[in-house]
Amino acid sequence: MSMSRRRFVAASAGCASYLAAAGPLLSGRALRRWGGQGARRVVAQTPFARVEELGDGMFAIVSTPLNGDYTTVCNGGIVGGSSGTVVVEAFATPEGARWAAGQARALTGRWPDQVVVSHYHGDHSAGPAGYADDDGGAPTLRATAATRDLVQGSPGDEAAKAPWADVLVVAEDTPLEIDLGSRVVTVVPRRGHTASDLSVEVDGGEGPVWCGDLVWNAMFPNYMDAVPSRLSRAVRALQAIPAGTFVPGHGPLADAEAMSRYVALIDSVEEAARYAWSRGINSEEAAESYQVPAELGEWVMFSPNYYQRAIQAWMDELAGHG
Repeated sequence: MSMSRRRFVAASAGCASYLAAAGPLLSGRALRRWGGQGARRVVAQTPFARVEELGDGMFAIVSTPLNGDYTTVCNGGIVGGSSGTVVVEAFATPEGARWAAGQARALTGRWPDQVVVSHYHGDHSAGPAGYADDDGGAPTLRATAATRDLVQGSPGDEAAKAPWADVLVVAEDTPLEIDLGSRVVTVVPRRGHTASDLSVEVDGGEGPVWCGDLVWNAMFPNYMDAVPSRLSRAVRALQAIPAGTFVPGHGPLADAEAMSRYVALIDSVEEAARYAWSRGINSEEAAESYQVPAELGEWVMFSPNYYQRAIQAWMDELAGHG
């Protein structure tokens, strides 16, 4: 990955540089969980990601960046049908996107026809150039207009952003159905992690749900652009979907129990922020005393300032700035 692309990821997501340091701090149990122990059937494995089978023609891409390999960074997925293949996310680098496209072709028989990007942060959006096929063609890139504009306005690698000029816009207020013949993929506009997020749901929520960074698992969420009350509502809406598998933006795959833990985590952040706000305690002091409730297990930190960032986001909203 070039330095300019690293700067683009850092500017947009503010996370990757802390990952390599986080790995050695985890317990053996947490490392095994991140490494895929107990995962669904793994059909491909690299140092930076694995592919887990979720059902006929459906696969989760679970990134494993704790060793310092940031080829993909975020999670994503592959959904194949009788008449097309969708890949979820553009990943952190073109190399990561090209690897994902190759996995789609190997597993579904098709190079991806369409790519859905959940939001603008660089670890999800910097790699679409890698989706160009050997003949120079490229799948349709789908995202909201807000995501497109935020990517194009971000500092960094202009070559990485060039494919965003041809985005097919997803409306901010209307779900989009993508007919793959034997199944339907629904792209649902949401907000909370950023001003414009998308989830990807299969067969009316009966299949897997890709949550983007609205949901994190075993990794403390990034509130950099969050409006916390909107995030809370969006997460609860996702939790209500009767799906067996939720693919978070980062971390191992989630089930209903993991979703409940995540809801409890973001509720604990809200409680801590409201307590500090009511007593005139600033976010830095509140973050120093905040701890994830022990019963919720270990949550990796992308960055040591994420507690403060989360509490400050709540304080900004409570002050009327969010």
